[in-house]
Amino acid sequence: MFQHIIYEYNEGVAKIFLNRPEVYNALNNQIKVELKQAFEQARDDETVRAIVLTGSGAAFCSGQDLKAAQTELEDTTYSEAVRTYYNPLILTMRNLFKPIICQLNGVAAGAGCSLALACDMIVASENASLAELFVGIGLVMDSGSTYFLPRMVGALKAFELASTGRSVSASEAAQIGLVNQVVPADQLENTVNQLVQKFAHAPTKTIGLIKQMLNQSYEMSLAEVLEYEAQVQDEAAATDDHQEGIRAFLEKRKPHFTGN
Repeated sequence: MFQHIIYEYNEGVAKIFLNRPEVYNALNNQIKVELKQAFEQARDDETVRAIVLTGSGAAFCSGQDLKAAQTELEDTTYSEAVRTYYNPLILTMRNLFKPIICQLNGVAAGAGCSLALACDMIVASENASLAELFVGIGLVMDSGSTYFLPRMVGALKAFELASTGRSVSASEAAQIGLVNQVVPADQLENTVNQLVQKFAHAPTKTIGLIKQMLNQSYEMSLAEVLEYEAQVQDEAAATDDHQEGIRAFLEKRKPHFTGN
């Protein structure tokens, strides 16, 4: 089905690999389309409770495939290309009612950095790095980095990283809040597997509501947030998993959440 990605499913977890290792998983138009389709497949599969995004080979994603872009941009503008390929992908990820964990196995640069930041959590190998490289070729950030970066690291640090394009090591990324956790390279896959298994047995609809609420809270006043929380709490209370959580608490046992 896919040419440039690998889609795997196991025990409630969908794992998506960017699979162009010969070009460090650089993004051409085809892989962007396939990524969006893969996230939609995971979204629509009720058995999928969590999603992992990672890269094949040594890199996570080196960003836009500049060689491919020479052909792909011949009959279009940059803005049309961004609106057609990048924006729908990032919106699909952020609107997906399931957690997306980035298994950051190597460099994430340019649009590859944006792709990592669009995930809900990032677990990085100690060998990984992130860089907003757009400025190095005279471009501004796109694919959501202008939104995600200052919210993660603050305005001053965001300007520094965006305007210099410098590489941020995994250890520095953890210090400034750009990733959740850094682990030795040989422990990355196991660490991520343990994390996503927790999500795979969590109240999935509630996790989705939490993701939605956090997405929207940036644009709301405190009074609006308080009212929004009240409204969404009714949605959470109506789930089967809420009822199971109450039963498990009263019966002094571990809850068995089904994601419903």
